[in-house]
Formats: sequence, C-alpha cells, structure tokens
Amino acid sequence: MQTRIKEYRARFSFTQDDLAKKVGVRRETIVFLEQGKYNPSLKLAHDVARTLHTTIDDLFIFEDDDPEQESRVILVD
Repeated sequence: MQTRIKEYRARFSFTQDDLAKKVGVRRETIVFLEQGKYNPSLKLAHDVARTLHTTIDDLFIFEDDDPEQESRVILVD
C-alpha cells in the first residue's frame, strides 16, 4: 500500500505530530502509514482523510498483486 498522506500533510503545513494529535494517534502511527507499513482501520483511514480534507480513495493507493485481476471481466445480466 502507498499513501499520499505526506503530500496532503504538506499542503496544510502539518507535521507528523500535528496530524497525529488531530487524529488521536501517536506520531509513529503516522510515520508507519506514510511508509505504507501499516494498514489502518476504516475509522482511522476516514479520520485521516477527513482531517486532510480529502477522500480515502485519494489518500490511499492499494496495489494489486494479482495481474490477472485487471483483465478479469464480470458480466451482469
């Protein structure tokens, strides 16, 4: 997983500590999120996105390890 947290954080001139306090977590949690080493709960992802005035989809980039999934087609009647 990759994130754009650092990019969005910079737009508001927030330090990692500032963002952590606003979201209610430790600074280390923000560090691990930015490094893609921590998969947040839905609530934490929501809180971070809301604090940075963006959406979860814009903030978190999930990489798909299955290359065949992109070529899969689902037909619905």
